[in-house]
Amino acid sequence: MLESRKIFLVDAMLDYFRNLSPISNGFVKEVKNNSHAMLVRKNKYILSPLDHNVSVYFVVNGLVRGFIKEDHKDITTWISLGNEFIGAIQAPSESISPSIEYLQALEDTELVAIPNAAIQMLYDLYAETNIIGRKILALQYHAACERSILARIPSAERRYEKFLELNSFDTSNVPLRCLASFLGMRLETLSRIRSKLIKELD
Repeated sequence: MLESRKIFLVDAMLDYFRNLSPISNGFVKEVKNNSHAMLVRKNKYILSPLDHNVSVYFVVNGLVRGFIKEDHKDITTWISLGNEFIGAIQAPSESISPSIEYLQALEDTELVAIPNAAIQMLYDLYAETNIIGRKILALQYHAACERSILARIPSAERRYEKFLELNSFDTSNVPLRCLASFLGMRLETLSRIRSKLIKELD
């Protein structure tokens, strides 16, 4: 990746921070010194249980999913289309440990990784980190609540409709098998529901 592109990606993350709170020059310098830009090719893992879970990632552009494996099946837990932070599950009190989730790029994806240790240092040194962190956690909590509600809707068709209501993004780039897994239904069921809705719109 060209150095100019790396700078652009880190600057995109800094702009995201600026939209949440004014940031100091010292904060900017520490972020630039402690983060690194990544290009992850389609279907490659950003993180897997073979890796230590030591960073969070800002998705500048691309498509990413989080998933776990259960009984040799992939269970998609979330989908990100960018301009947000992602990471694998980890209790706040845990020391460095392997991820229990896989983070996978579903298309070529550009990210910025920032280590958890660097984030803690930012909290210790720069007051704006507390404002930024609180706002990001609020966004993450809201998204988690929406996923929780979605998972409890008993009707598969209504679950899919609710998913479309909650997400304004174009789902055409999301592989149907991943979407079906995320919605807790078989691929055949999702295909049938989508076909029915398309016919109703014609």
